[in-house]
Amino acid sequence: MSTTDLPAELQLQTALLLLKQAGRELHVGAEPGSTLWLQAVVDALCDLSSRDALTGLANRRQFELSITREIDRVARAGEPALVLMADIDHFKRVNDTFGHPAGDQVLKVVAAALQDCVRPMDTVARYGGEEFAIILPNCPTTFGLTVAERIRAKVERRPVNVAPGVDVQVTISIGGAFAPQWVRSSVAMWVERADRQLYLAKTEGRNRVCLEHAPVVQVSAEEKGMLFGNSQFQDLE
Repeated sequence: MSTTDLPAELQLQTALLLLKQAGRELHVGAEPGSTLWLQAVVDALCDLSSRDALTGLANRRQFELSITREIDRVARAGEPALVLMADIDHFKRVNDTFGHPAGDQVLKVVAAALQDCVRPMDTVARYGGEEFAIILPNCPTTFGLTVAERIRAKVERRPVNVAPGVDVQVTISIGGAFAPQWVRSSVAMWVERADRQLYLAKTEGRNRVCLEHAPVVQVSAEEKGMLFGNSQFQDLE
């Protein structure tokens, strides 16, 4: 039996239990069962579905929704946008040495450091495992490296307490790519470009930033197809 087959009252109780287990308290000031209160429950569930349970950052699903919207905006407005992929260096060593609870603590501290370095308009997500993704809309190319370095340095300066009296220093490697302006790219191609730079940062010694230089960004044949495929200008290629 699916949850949609359950009586409405039982569905509501299930929803409230999920919120309680996630530590989400409703602070509405409205009578339980009222329209305002029910709307608050729905809003809390929507927020819960878009957040990573451990770090509180946007989850992979929310990241993909956000980057898709950003691709649309870049194609329409032509404003520069940067996506960063960040990976915790030697994360397996932390888990193997101190245990998975220590690894979870590292993830939470790094997540908080990333969030501290961005604007309200930016999106910070846990992409998977020890990897994070950051979307920076309207980020000038001359400012991208400054932002990425600030993030890297913030993590490096923030020790993580993993056991009583035991702190570990954590570093991250960051790769980034700017979206081609005025071009409708795809999520996969944009993230792949940033991932290539992340791989470069790892191979060059970790704890560093590698960004794809904006003037070097080439529009791929696939991106040209998305731009001109349904256009009256396709015969001009």
